[in-house]
Amino acid sequence: MAFDLNRHITTYPDFPKDGITFYDISPVLEDAAALKNCVATLTELARPYRPDLIAGIDARGFLFVTPVALSLGVGALMIRKKGKLPGKVIDHAYALEYGEASLAIQEDRQIEGKTIVLVDDLLATGGTIAAANHLITARGGKIAANIVLIELTGLKGRSQLMGEVHALQQYEF
Repeated sequence: MAFDLNRHITTYPDFPKDGITFYDISPVLEDAAALKNCVATLTELARPYRPDLIAGIDARGFLFVTPVALSLGVGALMIRKKGKLPGKVIDHAYALEYGEASLAIQEDRQIEGKTIVLVDDLLATGGTIAAANHLITARGGKIAANIVLIELTGLKGRSQLMGEVHALQQYEF
């Protein structure tokens, strides 16, 4: 890939707690050319899977899902933190690098039999994306691929995921 995402990542050691390094994508969002290149690269990675939907995880995943979906002429699917969606939902709890969380999806989303590419900002231990994979497949969707801006390879999160995994930028840890 010609797009160098690394130039647009700022790191913050010991955030949100000691021993964790936060990889901040804010500079990508602030630079129109970088944002355009990032969305174009994500779109080209998703295109071969011929998805019916592009799914994104609350909250930073939402920043990229809609423009990628529009570029591909498909719909977008939101996977939210528990308690943020109205109506009947199914949820799935999982462990984070620094705690626990739960994701949810509305029961009435029409995803059964649909091919879905999931886009998120970061793949670390894999818990968040694996939880999203679980929710999608529980509703009958098929995970074709998981595409992330950043992957922390040393945490081996991709081993937990369904479908293929692509990262625009990889760091050991």
